[in-house]
Amino acid sequence: MDLTYTEEEEAFRAGLRTWLSRALPQLPPRPDPLDWPGRRAYDTTWQRMLYDAGYAGLHWPEEAGGRGATPTQHLIFLEETERAGAPYVGANFVGLLHAGPTIAAEGTPEQRARWLPPVLRGDEIWCQGFSEPDAGSDLAALRTRAVRDGDDYVVTGSKIWTSHAEVADWCELLVRTEPVSESVPKHRGITWLAMPMDAPGITVRPLRTLAGSTEFAEVFLDEVRVPAAHRVGAENDGWRVTMVTLSFERGTAFVGEVVACRRTLAELAAAAKANGRWDDATVRRQLGSLNAEFTALWRLTQWNVSAAGRGGGVPGVGGSVFKLRYSHARQELYDTAARVLGPDCLDLDRDWTLDRLSSLSYTIAAGTSQIQRNIVAERILGLPKGR
Repeated sequence: MDLTYTEEEEAFRAGLRTWLSRALPQLPPRPDPLDWPGRRAYDTTWQRMLYDAGYAGLHWPEEAGGRGATPTQHLIFLEETERAGAPYVGANFVGLLHAGPTIAAEGTPEQRARWLPPVLRGDEIWCQGFSEPDAGSDLAALRTRAVRDGDDYVVTGSKIWTSHAEVADWCELLVRTEPVSESVPKHRGITWLAMPMDAPGITVRPLRTLAGSTEFAEVFLDEVRVPAAHRVGAENDGWRVTMVTLSFERGTAFVGEVVACRRTLAELAAAAKANGRWDDATVRRQLGSLNAEFTALWRLTQWNVSAAGRGGGVPGVGGSVFKLRYSHARQELYDTAARVLGPDCLDLDRDWTLDRLSSLSYTIAAGTSQIQRNIVAERILGLPKGR
């Protein structure tokens, strides 16, 4: 892979930089990070500005409503938006980075026409209904049932850690459409549905995290009717469709955050020089090590995005390598921040404090580190499956 930029790519960067300098001052003030309805309004406003300027779904294929940009242009977009301090996807996270790409890859032409334009315009927000209370990290152990009744599925069960359910219009939902038996392994008999969050029978109870945010929720489903036309992929083929979703989640959904971490690291080094912690050789070594770590993660990101572009747009198992290392590096970054900032890291009014608390979840979210190690061992290193 050639890591140098062409004249055309530099021209793209210059155009984007110019647009950002004009667009960002037009944004309203950022809402309180714990105010999710306010964040929805703010994030969808930014998404609409990107859409109107031709930067929404930059790397999505043109037939899915995107711009069909190259992987390198996508990475330039991430670099420049983060460098300019532009908002990240926020409440649009699931729609833009999970559900949208999955529908683009696996949906019918009618489904792409229905769901993708509102995602790109910021008109509709999606949540993720994968995890269940008794399944732990074993996604295939889900119990939420969907029974076919005419043209609908009737869904009963519950979900937990449902990202953005409090403000979502749609849910990417995994359900069991065939009971587990000797002839049906638990990863079979699963179906991927798009469920409207205003359907009768849905109860959402926001969960407040350690950082005070309610970005997660419990969702209870009492005979919710979901049209069969909202099924993405074949009935009982949801595990394969889910692997596509998780490939996007682990392969590309976090890449913008690497740029943000590099900026945070630079701010941390500046703070250390200002408060005298820079004189501590241990702190300097930690900062240097993290700088090398995030530089390497960005190179891995470039490789993963480029490989996904060559492979039809769906990221491969390299995303597990990235997810495994990134989630630990992010925690190490904020542990170092605690050494540099001292008692100030306990101030809940500081963004860094909330980010540090949030970083604790990264080795669990989107597949635990143990699951990522198993994927790396089995699918990259070719080691035998554990019993």
